[in-house]
Amino acid sequence: MIPTKNGQTHVQSLRDGREVYNLGALVEDVTTHPAFRNAVETIAGLYDYQCSPENLDRMTFSSPSTGRRVSRGWQLPGCYQELVERREALTEWAELHLGYMGRTPDHVASCISGMYMGIEQFESCDTARAGALRDYYAYARDNDLFLTYVIINPQADRSKSLHEQGDHVAQIRERDSQGIIVHGAKMLGTGVIMANEVFVTSIQPLKPGDEPYALSFAVPVNTPGLKILSRKSYELSAGSVFDNPLSSRFDENDAVLYFDQVRVPWERVFVAGDIAMCQKQFHATPAHVYQNYQCQIRIMVKMRFFAGLGRKIAAALGTENLPQVRETLGRLAADAAMVEALVHAMELKGEQWGAYFIPDRHLVYAALALTQQLYPKTIATLRDLAGGSMIMLPSGVEDLADARISGYVLGAQGSPALSPAERVKFFKLAWDATGSEFASRQTQYEMFYAGAGFVTQGHSFRTYDWDRATGLVDRTLAGYDLGESYGDH
Repeated sequence: MIPTKNGQTHVQSLRDGREVYNLGALVEDVTTHPAFRNAVETIAGLYDYQCSPENLDRMTFSSPSTGRRVSRGWQLPGCYQELVERREALTEWAELHLGYMGRTPDHVASCISGMYMGIEQFESCDTARAGALRDYYAYARDNDLFLTYVIINPQADRSKSLHEQGDHVAQIRERDSQGIIVHGAKMLGTGVIMANEVFVTSIQPLKPGDEPYALSFAVPVNTPGLKILSRKSYELSAGSVFDNPLSSRFDENDAVLYFDQVRVPWERVFVAGDIAMCQKQFHATPAHVYQNYQCQIRIMVKMRFFAGLGRKIAAALGTENLPQVRETLGRLAADAAMVEALVHAMELKGEQWGAYFIPDRHLVYAALALTQQLYPKTIATLRDLAGGSMIMLPSGVEDLADARISGYVLGAQGSPALSPAERVKFFKLAWDATGSEFASRQTQYEMFYAGAGFVTQGHSFRTYDWDRATGLVDRTLAGYDLGESYGDH
């Protein structure tokens, strides 16, 4: 039997000739390049954690086709208890990166698994494409692949349909007996630099005439013609882990993917030119709910970290017993508990989808809409608690090692709870979490990774039980007559 995937296996799989560009240069090896190596190591650590003997049973399950132990990200729960077991495993993974990496291997695994749960939707459209999806899910699961996705089109003129905007957006250029040829760009490519394969599709609404853009397929990241154009690496400019403990290790990166006449074989194509099916793959199957349920597990961990960070800020400054500070900390704790409660409620209100048990659709979307607004407020709260303490820090860990100035530097770092060096270390962490360039990207990401606010709130609107809510109003109105006065009773 093939052993469970570990970190070394994953790192080695990334040395495959993928075409990654950073700062105008081709990156020869993403596993050793200073812009990506620590984030790659973090992902490798997830695989090492899941395959360690003490964690194996909790973090993995046996593939039904090979018996190999693979990540629970690929699990298809058949009942409530299996859904909970899967969430507990995903929580442990999220705790390893504090919820900062939004496209870890369990995310797109959740998406593809959700699509597979709704395979009948594909079969009603095209049995050959359904077969491709069925085979691909098994292949990705059995090899415990790290998938990411690009499902958004580059922004240009939003007032126009895709087919009115030119050739820069990824589209089907040709098709033949072997497959399709795709040309153009997709985004955001979060985590693609350290992934094995990329799922390519469009989650945005398409209009008649946009058929070439209605595509859904998966290819290895090293596919010929696929060019990965990295954004600025925060890891590269992070310096030491001491100075930037989050950005130096958890910058999963984002990238534009350009498909330069990329050939995709039919066995990797799930949708080709069908606008209706392109939309149905997410919303007529459990895919969209299942992938965003994973996101809320991650946010739950991140909010817990922020609550702890707030409490430690107050302790470091000696303000935790001030009534107004305790009020603020209580609000942080309530917000963190609310997200956790929503995650548990999604499971408790879950429903059977054929052979599978999935989280409650509306509570997933309610949590999306709420946390999207909650995240920037939480960051502002933490910055308010810290005040200027996160600004007046040494320029780098080198200042603490220089005997000429270290005494002066540390002399200005007093705390009732921490030594001067510990205070510097802690507030370096707090700044990287709330105020650094890495932190700013995190805020933007959490506000928009699931779509703009009107999108997530629209999901909440369409999935809420309005009949039950308005029924309460109707029954109340029906309980008294027009013109009935208090004296009539």
